[in-house]
Amino acid sequence: MSQPLTHPLHTIQKERAIIFILAALQFLHILDFVIMMPLGPVFMQSFKIDSAAFGLLVSSYSISAGVFGLIGALFLDSFDRKMSLLVLFFGFSFGTLLCAIAPNYPFFLFARIIAGGFGGMIGATVLSIIGDIIPVFRRGTATGVVMSSFSVASVIGIPIGLSLANRYGWHFPFLSLAIAGFLILPIGYKVLPAIRYHLDSDEHPKQSQFKSLKEVLLKKDHMAPFIFMVFLMFGGFTIIPFLSPFLVSNVGLAVDELPYIYFFGGLFTFFTSRLIGKLADRYGKLKVYQIISILAIIPIVLVVTLTKTTLPIVLVITTVFMILVSGRMVPAFAMVTSAVEPRIRGSFMSVNSAIQQIASGAASYVAGLILVQTSDQQFLNYELVGMISVFSLLFSVYLAKNIKIAG
Repeated sequence: MSQPLTHPLHTIQKERAIIFILAALQFLHILDFVIMMPLGPVFMQSFKIDSAAFGLLVSSYSISAGVFGLIGALFLDSFDRKMSLLVLFFGFSFGTLLCAIAPNYPFFLFARIIAGGFGGMIGATVLSIIGDIIPVFRRGTATGVVMSSFSVASVIGIPIGLSLANRYGWHFPFLSLAIAGFLILPIGYKVLPAIRYHLDSDEHPKQSQFKSLKEVLLKKDHMAPFIFMVFLMFGGFTIIPFLSPFLVSNVGLAVDELPYIYFFGGLFTFFTSRLIGKLADRYGKLKVYQIISILAIIPIVLVVTLTKTTLPIVLVITTVFMILVSGRMVPAFAMVTSAVEPRIRGSFMSVNSAIQQIASGAASYVAGLILVQTSDQQFLNYELVGMISVFSLLFSVYLAKNIKIAG
């Protein structure tokens, strides 16, 4: 249940302002993660590492986010969600600053772990805030707006980040993100309201966070969304981290052509994410998720079997890939967010986010182990990685039917 609509916070203008600042925080958080993947060829060359080491670099952030997310599940429901979000974002910005000053691979790996530890709990807190203060019949739309942060990061953030990296070195994008993160904190403090509904509500008795976590983990209805999240992540993150290195090494794209991939993919998904959110509210989140997931198999197969191809053809395939693979996340997260009652939503979303992050990290690492680079830097076995992705997509379609909406 959301906060009562009669509450002053629930004017349309106030709701839009809240969603905007949540989307802005999510944008910086997402950009810090997604900038790693198009910079893959740069890191592999700069640090002299192979696909397995790069997979570890990507997965270290996600696994750290998952582990600390589980720890966060013990205390996030005990605090005002506004202050939790801002403290977490400060820690994340500090970790990103460490990335900017990293002199070598081990230090950079350590900095990614720090950034991931704080960043992993940001997503759960943002989704909990949406679940607490956005009415269920507008929750799909709100989720779509916040999820479109990925698209904005792709359209604006990644091309700018790659340009900065090409001109000033890979350190500069992370320095820019850290500065932006510290600057947005006071704005977030002013715009976001105190969010204490889960603390002040008299509908449910208060209980310790250990009991809340135990209830989250042992409740039968929660197992379906947790397992669903694992296969949701394997459906995308076996492919996505190595897309840029594959396009450069196997398809023949130049590094300075990569921004076009993310610009056009992000540009279209910026609009389609919100459209998918509205369709999910109108026709049902499960139905929309199932349709999009099945359609996503087509561009996945095309991507992993690409050979030397011209840029326009690659742009069409990768854009459709991003629209469908990222678009399925909107109804998926809307379903998962609605699968828990408010009093334990923070703990539930922390556990769910931990599972999400660990699964995506595991998917990236497994893909890095499967992929093999030849002496001329060509990637082998990307088709096998694609088979894992397709199986995960199909199985997630089956699992989605078992997710029950709380209340």
